[in-house]
Amino acid sequence: MQRLPFATQKLTSRAVVTISGDDARDFLQNLVTADIASLKPGEAAYAALLQPQGKILFDFFVLAEDGRYVIDCSAARKADLVKRLAFYKLRAKVTIAESDEEVGVAPAKPANGTSFTDPRVAQLGARLIAPKGSLPEADDETYRSGRIRLGLADSDEDIGSGELFPHEANLDQFGGVSFKKGCFIGQEVVSRMEHRGTARNRIVPIHVPKGVPAKGTEIKAGDKLVGTALSSAGSDGLALIRLDRLKDAVESEIGLLTKTGPVHVRKPAWARFDVALPKDDE
Repeated sequence: MQRLPFATQKLTSRAVVTISGDDARDFLQNLVTADIASLKPGEAAYAALLQPQGKILFDFFVLAEDGRYVIDCSAARKADLVKRLAFYKLRAKVTIAESDEEVGVAPAKPANGTSFTDPRVAQLGARLIAPKGSLPEADDETYRSGRIRLGLADSDEDIGSGELFPHEANLDQFGGVSFKKGCFIGQEVVSRMEHRGTARNRIVPIHVPKGVPAKGTEIKAGDKLVGTALSSAGSDGLALIRLDRLKDAVESEIGLLTKTGPVHVRKPAWARFDVALPKDDE
């Protein structure tokens, strides 16, 4: 699998929170969707902290290190995440801290420093945790456009807070939800969705030859709403698509349209769910 040819760079939209203390592992294990207890030092997981009703409040990466856990999260929501984690602390022996360390990406995992391979897809290379001011700032659209073409949602641009269930943001496809570890906040709703197969909406990549329209623009099959546009890079973008309505449209040979023209839905290489596609798009 060929990695994207992007430059090593700081991600200004990301920030670091650390969790340490005697109860750090159990504290996170009982809160977030991924199996944190299974992580060995140097290993990372994609995870989320949910509402009790099962929707994502925060999605992030968790890296296990000796003596602490490092959370790679949205910089815009860093303070809110710390506040939410502190709300659940109670008597747990943990220290929750905002760090001034930087988050970056590199095409491959470097030999030195703190880093981890992106747990979603190998093509996105490694994520770096580095001292403040040590990572180069690059105006490189290669990484972002590559993420979009691969069908990977961004915390700020696509997922938001309190809007999507983990299945809709595809956390279940990347080991971001453990259905075996036991309870976590929102677990009952998410487990029910998994076992009943009721996840009808998914974020998937789309291609619009005349350019993907602004986020929130409707995608329709005839007069029926099928989805909404999310982040984009030129003619490529992501959209939250109602898969059953997409299937109905394909079977009825009704093309998808948005304000800038025809929409072609793509099935990501990593997807284990069905995406109905016209024969011309397969």
